[in-house]
Amino acid sequence: MAEATVTSKGQVTIPAEIRRAMGLTAGERVVFTQLDDGTTVFRAKRRSILELRGLLKPARGSKRPVAIKDMNIGRK
Repeated sequence: MAEATVTSKGQVTIPAEIRRAMGLTAGERVVFTQLDDGTTVFRAKRRSILELRGLLKPARGSKRPVAIKDMNIGRK
């Protein structure tokens, strides 16, 4: 069992064996989810933006997908 200590700033270093097992590298994000029974689940945030395809409905009256160039608002 891996163990860590919470610092005065609320920070925790994830033990090396856990980082290796989860394939975590520096800069990756993690998510903590509290369950109703008091358990906290810790997981790597690896959901691809591609998994969100089709999640939103098109705007009213719009039948065609939005082109990438139209999404780059404010970019030149």
